[in-house]
Amino acid sequence: MKNFLKQHGLWVLFAAAVLSVALAVMSVLSANSSPLANLAGIVVSPFRAGYTAVANWFNDLQNYYKDTTDLEAENAALKRELARMQEEIRLAKADREENKLFRKLMDLTEQRRDLSDLEAAMITEHAVTNWTSSLTLNKGTSLGVEVGDCVIDETGALVGIIDQAGTNWSTVLTLVDTDTSLGAQVFRTKELGVAQGDFSLMLENRLRLDFLPADCRLLPGDLVVTSGLNGYYPSGLVIGSVEEILVDDSGAASYAILAPAVEFDALTEVFVIKSFEIVT
Repeated sequence: MKNFLKQHGLWVLFAAAVLSVALAVMSVLSANSSPLANLAGIVVSPFRAGYTAVANWFNDLQNYYKDTTDLEAENAALKRELARMQEEIRLAKADREENKLFRKLMDLTEQRRDLSDLEAAMITEHAVTNWTSSLTLNKGTSLGVEVGDCVIDETGALVGIIDQAGTNWSTVLTLVDTDTSLGAQVFRTKELGVAQGDFSLMLENRLRLDFLPADCRLLPGDLVVTSGLNGYYPSGLVIGSVEEILVDDSGAASYAILAPAVEFDALTEVFVIKSFEIVT
């Protein structure tokens, strides 16, 4: 120990002096704390700052989790509310379309009082092939729809004839279908014929007016309606208009090409004539 003090005594005294000066300076600079407390504060301060940063980060993480959870719950509630409102919109739209359909039905029955029993129906399918042209409706035998009933559009123009009927569905053969055939009359001249589908014309949405006399007085644009003969179908339903008058191969009879009054592809709703009064 004596040898250590002999060899390093001056350095020990120098270090003690420096430490004393440092403590004195810190005492002057710190009016509210002792030199030792101030020194401890200096040493602890970085750790305190680190702890505070970690604590703040953890609190921010907790707040973020809480905010995220709240947003998820709010988002779920908004989705449920949106779904409810969309359902209400769909129901309102369906009600509006149904009211629109019934208004058309009432207007139509006012115009044609001989059509005493009409059933409004929506078209659920359009089918056109090389062999047939048909529509599927959402109404059937449960509501009185039967095979052979006429189907018209909102203007009263003929769409076709019910070919099949199930409990809640039915199939309509359109005017241009090859199996369609009904009595017809030229509105201007009162000449009679038979309107029927034709294989060569069906894909063009056209049909024939057959069994006309060779000297018929038809003109392009003449209106053709149902004749109502034999009481099978109502009279006066618009079938279409004459596009062209031709003579058959024998030269003994004429026939006409008719353009239907109805655009089948554009139809979304129709009316089934379940019963009618024969007008003479």
